[in-house]
Amino acid sequence: MKAFLQPVTVEASLGRGGDNFSLLRHLLALAVIVSHAFSVGTGAAGDEPLHTSTGFSLGEHAVNGFFAVSGFLVTMSFVRRGPLDYAVARALRIAPALVVAVLASAFLLGPALTVLPLAEYFRDPQLWRFVEATLTTLKSTAPLPGLFTDNPFRFPLGTVWTLKYEIICYAVVFGLGVVGALRRRVVVLALVGVLVALSLGLDFLYPEAGKGAQTSIRLPLIFLTGSLLYLYRERLPFSPVIVAGLALATWLNAGTPLYHTLLFVASAYGALWLALAAPVLAPSPRADLSYGLYLYGWPVQQVLFALFPAVGAAVMIAPAIAISALIAALSWYLVEQPALGLKGRLMAARRRHASA
Repeated sequence: MKAFLQPVTVEASLGRGGDNFSLLRHLLALAVIVSHAFSVGTGAAGDEPLHTSTGFSLGEHAVNGFFAVSGFLVTMSFVRRGPLDYAVARALRIAPALVVAVLASAFLLGPALTVLPLAEYFRDPQLWRFVEATLTTLKSTAPLPGLFTDNPFRFPLGTVWTLKYEIICYAVVFGLGVVGALRRRVVVLALVGVLVALSLGLDFLYPEAGKGAQTSIRLPLIFLTGSLLYLYRERLPFSPVIVAGLALATWLNAGTPLYHTLLFVASAYGALWLALAAPVLAPSPRADLSYGLYLYGWPVQQVLFALFPAVGAAVMIAPAIAISALIAALSWYLVEQPALGLKGRLMAARRRHASA
């Protein structure tokens, strides 16, 4: 017990020979599905778990965890592998599965469930607007013609909006790395300080501001906090005592202008403590289904509600997870894993070309 409570540096945690990153990503993706089981049927985000007590749904807390983990890992990726490998890896991790999900929604799911005649469905300009808007601007509220017309939410890919923030954060890390600012890590520390100041300023000066303004600060702040923990890995400690202290400070400041900022920092630190410093709970699986679960959980739940609108949210959770996991497995083995394998071949070809 004493050893468990003893602080250990982030760098020492990285070198211990095991982590919970994969398990945590899968649990976070499942938390998003559980959360959406409630709001898909009502159209109200406030019906999701934890919203009343924390101001954020279970799904939003899960997204916070994703961004903390992502900030840590992609910063480590750039530092260890350089800009080209980083850019190729990020593109191949995000784009192929997203493109397939958009096309599958437009040309398989839509035709199967639309209330329109198929000829009218394919002629409707809304079909092509959906494909364009989702792929180019990552718009998650784009509907398909005649699809989910009786659902509270009409759009089939309701979670892709976070990818916009993810890609922006990837670009920030890339830009910082290319100009050498990741080596001068005080730059990232200053950026985190600016985001903390903006978060506090929003709550002190504009407490009536909507979730949109808050999200544009929240997600980059959590992401760059993850980056900061990696960059200062030989100095910053991981400790369950710090996790508990941050949680207590957040709870004590609930309802004050300090609450949100404390929650964001505590979420980032807590997620990475769970991933790196907590006891390893399970070996990493060979298949990473987390991205597929995140992408397909929403359309699966939309279909379930459209087919069985009288079924309660709690009953929807288990079949939604099972079906989403099956589709996520297909996505991993048929799309994501081959795409990631392509990165190795591309980089090997580049090394051969450079040698020649």
